Amino acid sequence: MPGFLQHTCAVMQREVARLARQPMYLVLMVILPVVSFSFFALLFGQGAIRNIPIAVLDQDNTTLSRKVVQMIDETPTALVAYGIQDMAEGERLMREGKIMAIVLVPPFFEKSILSNTQTHLENYVSGTNITVNGLLSKDIQTAVTTFSAGIQLQLLMKQGLTERQAMAQLMPVRFDKHVLFNPHINYGYYLAPSFMPMMLMIFVVMTTIFAIGTELKLATAREWLRTGGDSIGAALLGKLLPITAVMFLVSLVMLIINFKVVGTPLNGSLAVILVATLLFILSYQSISVLIVSLLANLRLSLSIGGGYSVLAFTFSGLTFPIMAMWEPMQWVSRIFPFTFYTDVFVDQMLRGTPWVYSLPDLCWMSLFIVLPLLCLPRLKRVSTEEKFWGRL
Repeated sequence: MPGFLQHTCAVMQREVARLARQPMYLVLMVILPVVSFSFFALLFGQGAIRNIPIAVLDQDNTTLSRKVVQMIDETPTALVAYGIQDMAEGERLMREGKIMAIVLVPPFFEKSILSNTQTHLENYVSGTNITVNGLLSKDIQTAVTTFSAGIQLQLLMKQGLTERQAMAQLMPVRFDKHVLFNPHINYGYYLAPSFMPMMLMIFVVMTTIFAIGTELKLATAREWLRTGGDSIGAALLGKLLPITAVMFLVSLVMLIINFKVVGTPLNGSLAVILVATLLFILSYQSISVLIVSLLANLRLSLSIGGGYSVLAFTFSGLTFPIMAMWEPMQWVSRIFPFTFYTDVFVDQMLRGTPWVYSLPDLCWMSLFIVLPLLCLPRLKRVSTEEKFWGRL
């Protein structure tokens, strides 16, 4: 064991010198991750979606029609940016991407209301963006429902009912909605903690593959192995530990940006998040070792590693719930540590879940760390046989 530690330290010294000598490591491990974290912090700085431009075609142009348009404009999401003359103009604006919805107020809108005849408003909303579609539809419907309830309330009060009696008759069943954990529907709280770890994951994979792959490409793998006393375990551990340390420090920058700049709440345990982050880095380093050991080709390994990393977001359940996926796809989602890390992150960050409920996710991530043990013989072979060297 003392010999193993000595050889590991020798490889670490060699690796630190390589990290300091090659600017690419500084770019991959520090500059690009921090730039990407800052970019997403700025991107989601506003948090909630506000002032989406819409158009209104008011074919009545009366006091009540202008009132309902004003109420729609006062909603958080909708901004009445265009008053159009016909639907053809509205269609043109929507095809040009200048608006996301068209509200049509029909002729005789006020007259129908005053004569106690049912009338209607039409809303044409673009379905190209499901999130915006849902928010706009909800806010416009809320504004119209509130307007309609106000009209009915006034009619009932004119019949001699008190305001309380009129409200009871108008809404015999009251529905109260309570949004838990993210009541302001802040997309910064939801997306920033997703995209930032994804960028961290990509750079961990790229750096690890690059560190091992360049040993094969430049035919220095045998020297690397000899520095480790011909122990592939000591050689691999000594190579990965400096990268792990730097990436963990960079992940702390990510957490600071997330909690202090974006303002994401921390309702759970910071210690659990730190442990999960370390396991997250180690698991993706392990996967990277497996990829480069099997392929023994730097360019192909970077391509496969990048593709695998990007797929992780698709199967994380952040855009489409895992529970709603086809069952075989639910199992596929478990081959990505990102799935378990985002579970821990959201649980501890927003939900304030007791740490014990994050243990299964931590254990799943820990399983990925054993992958290098399965490929050590293969890695030693490609490091000692010249036919694997010099590949792009």
